[in-house]
Amino acid sequence: MAKHNYSPESLMMSYGYNPELSEGAVKPPIFQTSTFVFKTAEEGKAFFEVAYGLREKDQNEELGLIYSRINNPNLEILENRLCLWDKADDCAVFESGMSAISTVLLEFLKPGDVLLYSSPVYGGTDHFIHHFLPKIGIDAIGFSPDQNEKEIIQMLIHSGKLDKLAMIYVETPANPTNAIIDISICQKIAEQFSTNEKKVHVAVDNTYMGPLWSHPLQLGADIVIYSATKYIGGHSDLIAGAVLGNQEIMTRVKTLRTFLGNMASPHTCWLLLRSLETLKVRMEQQMENAKTVAEYLNNHPKVEKVFYLGLLKPGTKEYLLYTKQYSSPGAMISFKLKGSEKEAFQFLNHLKLFKLAVSLGSTEGLAQHPASMTHCGITPENREKMGITNSLVRLSIGLENINDILWDVQQGLEKVIQLEKIC
Repeated sequence: MAKHNYSPESLMMSYGYNPELSEGAVKPPIFQTSTFVFKTAEEGKAFFEVAYGLREKDQNEELGLIYSRINNPNLEILENRLCLWDKADDCAVFESGMSAISTVLLEFLKPGDVLLYSSPVYGGTDHFIHHFLPKIGIDAIGFSPDQNEKEIIQMLIHSGKLDKLAMIYVETPANPTNAIIDISICQKIAEQFSTNEKKVHVAVDNTYMGPLWSHPLQLGADIVIYSATKYIGGHSDLIAGAVLGNQEIMTRVKTLRTFLGNMASPHTCWLLLRSLETLKVRMEQQMENAKTVAEYLNNHPKVEKVFYLGLLKPGTKEYLLYTKQYSSPGAMISFKLKGSEKEAFQFLNHLKLFKLAVSLGSTEGLAQHPASMTHCGITPENREKMGITNSLVRLSIGLENINDILWDVQQGLEKVIQLEKIC
C-alpha cells in the first residue's frame, strides 16, 4: 500500500510524539523540569556545540535535550507541529508575540540599518519600532497599503538611506484595518536591494490569518511571525509567540532566543499543543460567523464602513490580491460607526455577549476600541492617516451561536440610536 500523506489537521493529534517514551501516555505529559541528564560528557559537549552555534549539526544528528531555556520536549513537539501548516524548516516558540517580533528585529537589524515597514501595524509593534529601535541607531520608514512598488522604492531613494535597507516587515492583514499588503512586491524589493554581503529579509506578521488561511513563506517571505496567543492558543488562557522560516534563519533566531531566555514554558507549550488539535474547526466556524456579522453590519444604517475581506468587490485590485494571498476572509471585523468616540463607546458599553477586552482569535467574541486602546500610543494625526479613527470598533468573532452574536450586535447598535434620540 502506498504511503498516505496526512493533512496537517490530522497530524496535530500526534505528530512528533512517541507515547513509548512517556509510559504510553496518549498525550505528551508536561515536562516540568529545568535540566536534563546527559549519558556521557562527550554527549553533553556535542549537544552544547550545536546549541551555541559552534558547529553545524551532522547529517541525521538531532539536538539533544540540555536545559529548558534551550529546549524541552513540550517545546520541541509544538515547534515540529507548527512547521506543518507553513511547510517551514523550523519553528521557534516564544513567551509572547512581542518577544517573537522583537527577537526577529534584534537579530536581523544592527545600528545604522533601515527597517521598511507597512503601516498600520499592531500598537506594540509600532511602539517598538518608533521608541526602541531608534535608541540603538536603527531607522524605520513606513509605507501604506495603497503605495505600489515604484512609489515605495522612490520613497526609499528620497530618504537617502536606500543602501541601509536591511529588512522589510509587514503585517497583513493589518491590525485593525484589515488592509492587505502584497508580499510579492516586498519580496521583489528585498531581492533587488540585497547584495552578496547583505540579504534584505522579508518578515510577515500573519497573526490575523493564523497558520490556516495564509502561508507567507510560500508567497516569498523569509520569516513568518505569529502572536500564538491568538488563534493558535485560541482560549484566552496563555501568552505566546512563534517564528518560522528556513533552517539558516531559524538557527539565528533560536541562538538569540537561547541568550535572551524568552522561550515559552513547558506548560504554555502543552496548552498550545492542546489548542492545535481544534485549530481548524475553531477557525472555520469563527470565519463562517464573521461572514454573517459583516454582511449584517454592512447593511446597517448606523454603520459608515465595514472593513472585512469578505466584502471586497470582485475584479478590484484588492480582491485580486486577497484571492492570491488568502484562502479565507478571516474572522476579524472592524467598522466605523456614524459618529465618533461617543457613539463607539455607547455601542461597546451595551454589548452583552461580546467581552469588552483586547486580544483576538479566541473562542469568545471580543470587542475593543483601537484608537483609545491597542493603538493609543500612536499620535492622533498618524492614527487618522492609518484609518484608525475614533469611530472605529474592532470585533474578534467567536464560536457562540450566530443568532446570539447577531442579537448582541443588533441590540448594541439599537442602544446607540436610543441614546442619540434622547439627546
